[in-house]
Amino acid sequence: MFWIVILLIIAICVFLPGLWVKHVMEKYRQPADRYRKQGSGGELARHLLDSFGLSIVEVEETSAGDHYDPVAKAVRLTPDNYSGYSLTAVTVAAHEVGHAIQDSRGESLFLARQKLVKAAMVGERIAGMMLVAAPLVLMLTRLPQAGAIMIMIGVVSMALSTLVHLVTLPVEFDASYGKALPILQKGGYLYDGDLEHAEKILKAAALTYVAASLTSLLNLGRWIAVLRR
Repeated sequence: MFWIVILLIIAICVFLPGLWVKHVMEKYRQPADRYRKQGSGGELARHLLDSFGLSIVEVEETSAGDHYDPVAKAVRLTPDNYSGYSLTAVTVAAHEVGHAIQDSRGESLFLARQKLVKAAMVGERIAGMMLVAAPLVLMLTRLPQAGAIMIMIGVVSMALSTLVHLVTLPVEFDASYGKALPILQKGGYLYDGDLEHAEKILKAAALTYVAASLTSLLNLGRWIAVLRR
């Protein structure tokens, strides 16, 4: 019973942030035409980028989730946010522009995350191969130490992914509160009374990666526990 309770608590901690983020985003998609006179999320993103001298950054529609691509130099928004006129659409657009600003200024945390992302991609491949190969190596060599070393290498590689998620959190919060919120506030882009609701959306945008961070930490902890046996 104790372990069932623990598992339920862990499941809640992992999935609750994602559910809350989805709830907030959907809540402020209505009314859908609230900012029709001012422009869509995609139009606001283009305006903000130009106002910060980032005309080289494209604004594109995507089905792969709202994000900024530092390699292609593109702010990418889902159809609801690219063509939408809701408070969610314009606020999420400002958040992603915040990442473009981080990139243009060469901010250390943003650049560190990009380097870690590349390293983590390689690390995850290594981790996968090592964890799959460990039982085979153990069977062929009959040396427990060999299997443990393989698993340890895999865990170290997996730790890179966890590190990426941890570094991502302050980058996301800066894009929301250090960039997007002041822009929306000082630029007068929102109707009276909408700023406090926009703050909730910006918090949700920043917390998008929290569930992934928790899941990554849990996976890392699980494999460390395996090594300690």
